[in-house]
Amino acid sequence: MKVLQILPELNAGGVERGTLELAAWLVRKGHEALVISRGGRLVAELEQSGARHIAMSVHRKSLASLLQVRPLRRLMEREKPDIVHYRSRVPGWITWLAWKRLNPATRPRLVSTVHGFNSVNRYSAIMTRGERVIAVSQSVADFVRQNYPHTPAEKLRVIPRGIEPESYHAGWQPPEAWLAQWRREQPQLAGKTVLLMPGRITRLKGHEDFFTLISALNATGLPVHGLVVGGVHEKKRAYHDELRASVSARGLANDITFTGHRSDLREIMAVSDIVFGLTQQPEAFGRTMLETLALGKPAIGYDCGGVGEILAALYPPGRVPPQDAAALLETTRRILSDRPAPLPVAEPYTTEAMCRATLEVYRELTGQ
Repeated sequence: MKVLQILPELNAGGVERGTLELAAWLVRKGHEALVISRGGRLVAELEQSGARHIAMSVHRKSLASLLQVRPLRRLMEREKPDIVHYRSRVPGWITWLAWKRLNPATRPRLVSTVHGFNSVNRYSAIMTRGERVIAVSQSVADFVRQNYPHTPAEKLRVIPRGIEPESYHAGWQPPEAWLAQWRREQPQLAGKTVLLMPGRITRLKGHEDFFTLISALNATGLPVHGLVVGGVHEKKRAYHDELRASVSARGLANDITFTGHRSDLREIMAVSDIVFGLTQQPEAFGRTMLETLALGKPAIGYDCGGVGEILAALYPPGRVPPQDAAALLETTRRILSDRPAPLPVAEPYTTEAMCRATLEVYRELTGQ
């Protein structure tokens, strides 16, 4: 089977990671995997897996992106994929407009994945136009049913994202060389309880709630240090500056470290005491929570969306009512005191299960 996935870019994030994982898995199983995006830092990793990358400007939220419809249609006519799978709105519109002009008897089958709680409008409705519509969590599936009731139930499939048990498992420890380098880079963490907040720097991630928690723990005399690990998009520089100003105004300059983008997040999670997911709006899935728990580390997050689903399944002590500062403080203190262990991560939260279920969707459509 030849599978073509389309997304805006290949830099960082759950959508990108899931695309790479599926492409690599398909190649290992003897299929052909193609990915279209504008490019990015993950292209090299994609191509090393044996998948092909095709660069196209399918990322701009602009009417100019419609100029890509004809080139994409010609590409599909030339490549003749069995499946075209789009994962975002702009690529979705380009894909759908190109696909619907192809011969219905010979064109590829069309699949979409809804990765998030996008604004509800006709623009976002493109994510429900696939012949099969994959939701990355039950919360996302419920969102689709509620806001796009025209989506037939038989088209919708829930396939959670997954982790590699070989790479994320309880007891996994970073190499000694990495540990030594980390200690040299971060001497301020010595003797401290390390609280980690991973994720790209955006206004919805809940950084201010994290800062409030660090202040409250400091007031109790607990020696804690907060790590904010995540890259900063050029458009988010002003917000990043706001966060740093907030840290200074709170008197936390010595208690919080911004690391920027790191490619060793797994290692950082493994040496942290608790990992937090405090997004101000429900997350579609919450991959970092899953990775943390798979490593056997405590995770605390707001009990909503995909994060709430994962915590309910694997770590109920880590659930906190959204934006409840008192409950967040109490939950953190209790987990630091009692250290309850997460349940083992198994299906459906593995990469193998995710990819196998996705292939089954493809086979439903193609009969292969």
